[in-house]
Amino acid sequence: MTGPIEISEHVFIPPTAWRMTAVRASGPGGQNVNKVSSKVDLRVDLEAVVGLTESARARLRVAAEGRLDAEGLLQVTSQKTRDQPRNLEDAFDKVRAMVRAAMVEPVRRKKARVPRGAVEARLSNKRHTAERKRGRSVKVGAEG
Repeated sequence: MTGPIEISEHVFIPPTAWRMTAVRASGPGGQNVNKVSSKVDLRVDLEAVVGLTESARARLRVAAEGRLDAEGLLQVTSQKTRDQPRNLEDAFDKVRAMVRAAMVEPVRRKKARVPRGAVEARLSNKRHTAERKRGRSVKVGAEG
């Protein structure tokens, strides 16, 4: 695939913003794993994503913090399958998922208001407890 990575209708990554290298995969696979470069190492320039808002770009940078290399490129690898094109598509899917997650505006937490009845009940209970404790104390010098 040499075209842009489509993320949504208006958001995409142009082909100039990503580069792919194929390397030897690790793990089981016998002779195939030793002679075929099926693992895909995809590097994406996050600043070149077209159609992304600045707030979404900032969220994407925070989400990708551990995957950024020295140049500031997002590094994604895939070695799920024995087939290089399928691994490339899997790496594209990982990038799409990260960008889509960053595009979602986080929901702001609304501060809960304590109902007036609950405040009144708490204060009434507090007064009642204080009155009960005050009644337990012995008043010295009150009798005469």
